[in-house]
Amino acid sequence: MIATIINAVAVIIGAFLGLFFKSRISSEFKAIVMTSSGLITLVLGLGMAFEAPDTLASLFSLILGGFAGTALKIEDRVLSLGERLAPKKEGEDVSFGLGFLNSSLLFCSGAMSIVGSIDAGTVGNYDLILIKSVMDGFMAVVFAAAYGKGVFLSALTIIIYQGFFTLAGGFLSPVLGEGGIAIISAVGGYLLIMLALSLLEIKKIKTGNFLPSLVFAPILLYLFSYLPL
Repeated sequence: MIATIINAVAVIIGAFLGLFFKSRISSEFKAIVMTSSGLITLVLGLGMAFEAPDTLASLFSLILGGFAGTALKIEDRVLSLGERLAPKKEGEDVSFGLGFLNSSLLFCSGAMSIVGSIDAGTVGNYDLILIKSVMDGFMAVVFAAAYGKGVFLSALTIIIYQGFFTLAGGFLSPVLGEGGIAIISAVGGYLLIMLALSLLEIKKIKTGNFLPSLVFAPILLYLFSYLPL
């Protein structure tokens, strides 16, 4: 768990720096930060999505996951929780909940979160998570400058999500296999693309409602492997 804790601390430090700079830049420069965040997120998402081992399984994962998440109102519930934790103040561009949700998606969607956590838990190899920690720390600076204090809470998401894979890695690694991890990462890439479209104000998407897609992805990949295609 030490590597995951380091990752969370890196995000907290980055978020502090982002808030420090946020209060010192104008609204025009904040728009530049938001656009830059969107472009970086888009490139990251495209890179992950192109590695999908099965496009059809990815498609149905997104459809079924989107249906499930919409029925459960995941994004609305997360944003509502954020408003209760820190009500949006007059004049603020974004809410605490939105900052928490979007930064959590960014920090936990990639393959490094899963593979790195499993490696740390099973063979004691912290290299991937430590590299990810540096990357996340820098992205936390940008996201905190764009979204504010909600980015801090994403450190808790990292601890829960990556901590789960670290502790359960010995069981999950052979179950998921390389294909399962690859498709979770690829579907996570599609979620980052959705997030990027929202950041760039191209299309507003409730990306949080598609989170169940990450659960459907390895299951559908396994089922589709038996189809005579």
